Amino acid sequence: MVYSSLTPGNEALVMIDTTVDVINKLGLHARASGKLIEVTTKFRSSIQIGKGDKLVDAKNIMSLLMLGAGKGTTLRLVIEGADEEQALSEIQALFAAKFYEAD
Repeated sequence: MVYSSLTPGNEALVMIDTTVDVINKLGLHARASGKLIEVTTKFRSSIQIGKGDKLVDAKNIMSLLMLGAGKGTTLRLVIEGADEEQALSEIQALFAAKFYEAD
């Protein structure tokens, strides 16, 4: 989902709030988290991920590891910034590719 609102100066603010499913066998473990960090740190947008209302910085490996997101977990993904669409595309591709791990 994409949300937008107006600032006091009537500038449109857009934010992406969607979900991604962890489908790789080992979940969001250290190596997968490292690959996610490689993607998220390329972007200037604020990127948060988590379960429900408990969101963490998707550019911080310790925060990602503390999520304990195993296979089958649905994670909420909130992205806000100038390059949010490109960030979303690359993050979704990484999850869909199962972090490029062998099954």
